Amino acid sequence: MQMPFQLTILGSSSAMPTSKRYPTAQVLNVLGRFFLIDCGEGTQHQLRKNKIGFGRLDHIFISHLHGDHFFGLIGFISTQVLLGRTKDLHIYAHSELQRYTQYQLDFLGTEELGFRLVFHPLNFKKEQVIFDDEKLTITSFPLHHRIPCCGFLFREKSKEPNIKKGKLKQYKIPIREIKYIKAGADFQTEKGEVIPNEELVIPPVTPRSFAFCSDTAYHESIIPIISKVDLLYHEATFAESEKKLAQATFHSTGADAASIAKQANVGKLLIGHFSARYKTPEIILEEARAIFSNTEAIIENEVFKVVRD
Repeated sequence: MQMPFQLTILGSSSAMPTSKRYPTAQVLNVLGRFFLIDCGEGTQHQLRKNKIGFGRLDHIFISHLHGDHFFGLIGFISTQVLLGRTKDLHIYAHSELQRYTQYQLDFLGTEELGFRLVFHPLNFKKEQVIFDDEKLTITSFPLHHRIPCCGFLFREKSKEPNIKKGKLKQYKIPIREIKYIKAGADFQTEKGEVIPNEELVIPPVTPRSFAFCSDTAYHESIIPIISKVDLLYHEATFAESEKKLAQATFHSTGADAASIAKQANVGKLLIGHFSARYKTPEIILEEARAIFSNTEAIIENEVFKVVRD
């Protein structure tokens, strides 16, 4: 059974929330670890609604310092204090967010949190690996917005292939040779016969990936970075009828997002960050699908899974 790689949508609206849509927030579950991406107003409510425990979130990624992407953060931190959190909470964001957050905590009289807030400043000029362990790499990369803004790329790491157990016995393969075979080596028997590596191993499952791009104008520089990701979230604030407004405000249309997805050859495109002027995102979705058919308009509480056969 594959461990999960799934995205839960907490908010799909742009700056102004509506009666049905919350500002931007998403949670990515990678192998049972939960990562919060942006933290708009109402994020705590949506976490509760989706039964995602606050204590499972140790890493928060804030794309930029427009309020609809981080106004929920101080409330989330305050709740962690009330819940008695002791684990470090890591926040990846513009360096100014640390000063702003500390001001809020001081104003509220929160002298002792009971846990460490660990801030990781983002680089808004070039790609940067901001998280790396044995299972996952997370990279930030610059987007094109009115203020400094980053996208985030989440990639599973490749696993070693599995040795076919029957082949160990058939070719009398010593234990010391297994690590070399897993690394791609062929095996030579005592009689000098060379057994090709592909006969000896079961290939690993292809690593899964997700890219988050909000907020941004149409920006082709990101295409090689997000190339062939399984799942791409790209903002689509406006329909084509508001193209000039999109350009003036450094946002994208559905067609813009779809063009990026098509050029990057991604598996599936998710669009969101819809302007409150649209009661439904149908027109934006239609325009996107005309360019990239495998497109979905996100809805609150929807879950998107990446599963390998």
